[in-house]
Amino acid sequence: MLLSLTVNGIRHEIDVPPALRLIDLLRDELGLTGTKEGCGEGECGSCTVLLDGRAVCSCLMLAVQARDREVTTIEGLAQDGDLDVLQRMFVEHGAVQCGYCTPGMIMSAKALLNEDPHPTEAQIRSALAGNLCRCTGYTTIIEAVSAAAEMQEAAAEAPTPGRGGGGGAVAATEVRP
Repeated sequence: MLLSLTVNGIRHEIDVPPALRLIDLLRDELGLTGTKEGCGEGECGSCTVLLDGRAVCSCLMLAVQARDREVTTIEGLAQDGDLDVLQRMFVEHGAVQCGYCTPGMIMSAKALLNEDPHPTEAQIRSALAGNLCRCTGYTTIIEAVSAAAEMQEAAAEAPTPGRGGGGGAVAATEVRP
């Protein structure tokens, strides 16, 4: 069955069996091994990817269900070699230990911040409720997501060159005495 989809901004056309799961397409066919399979039942969240910007468990989804849609994996967050703010905050806040759940946690958090750039702690906890971690105890994960939200907010409020907020071209008239 011919499948067309976009993964991390790259359009793919690939022949897949009808029963192939999305996680297997990503890992085995496209070589994107950042997405992990933990339970295979949608209970642990380690396989979370974004489908059109929304968090989904790729172990529960058939690849053909992603036809003509946009899939983003953990590999697709970094831009031009720079980690996404969530990835940086997970590192800086020590929100990674064994790392197995980390891609799914980050993708769930990304979906939350895409939907609500100013989440409360309760909203963060709720968004991550489907992701299990046996190492960190969640405190550092929640701190990392909060810090990422704050950094994104600060970046959005920062003056942009050419928009009157400093740093842009300013017409000046030289005044001489």
